[in-house]
Amino acid sequence: MYYLDLTLNGLIFGSMYALMAVGLTLVYGLLRILHIAHAAVYAFGAFITVIVANATGSIALGIVLAMIASALLGGAIYRLLYQPLLVHPPYVAMIASMGLLVFMEDAFRIVFGEQGLTFKRNPYPTQIFDVLGLTINTVQIAMLVVSTVCLIALGLFTTKTRMGVAWRATVSNPTIATSFGVDALQVRYMNFFIGSALAGLAGALIALLNNFVEPSMGFVVSYKALAIIVLGGLGSIRGTLMASFALGLIESFGTIAVGAWLDRDALAFLFLIVVLMIRPQGFAGAKTA
Repeated sequence: MYYLDLTLNGLIFGSMYALMAVGLTLVYGLLRILHIAHAAVYAFGAFITVIVANATGSIALGIVLAMIASALLGGAIYRLLYQPLLVHPPYVAMIASMGLLVFMEDAFRIVFGEQGLTFKRNPYPTQIFDVLGLTINTVQIAMLVVSTVCLIALGLFTTKTRMGVAWRATVSNPTIATSFGVDALQVRYMNFFIGSALAGLAGALIALLNNFVEPSMGFVVSYKALAIIVLGGLGSIRGTLMASFALGLIESFGTIAVGAWLDRDALAFLFLIVVLMIRPQGFAGAKTA
């Protein structure tokens, strides 16, 4: 049963990584930009959740407003930062994105304080369940359910709706998609809205899990998310999901096996190096000659 607990913990963190990394995959798949500032959107969602919950006493309202605010922030980042830079090589936008991440982390530190924020009252029932020897609490259940529902909804959206099909067509061949009447600008905004909303949700759920948010919480996550999209094959949602859950499980079991020598974050990058040595194209990338 101990290994079941480790598996559950790995799946929980894997689901959070997936919510975070999917947005990066969406942006890279469409614009070929490494959207590093996505991590600041994740932290922004966490702060909004805590602030709204403390002011109103409603966790649900805090999460909903965090997703809306994060989506709007993502749209603003595209319009004000990336759109003017699309005429330049992709590395220009990446450097600007890194600068925005640092700027927003410092802004969080100035506005919310160096020590971060916590919920004023217990944000969720502390009830713990023992299911067939597996220990799980209510927030872990909520995290798994919410993340699973959102990821399934995203999959259905991209395959079953007109806008989702337009997005996939634009990613595959933007010139042909535009010639068939697809509004590329609308698709780009949709990318940032959806991806940023999911990042804000991930931040909100991590805030619930840890009962704590702090200005630099997105920094390490940004590196992990970049590692995930590389492992996933750069632009592949399916590969990103595979890499996210694989990383969560590797971290969970790895901290037991080699935790005395490597911390959780170091394990993530060791995993990245090993996988890319064996399969340079990532989990879902096409093999090259």
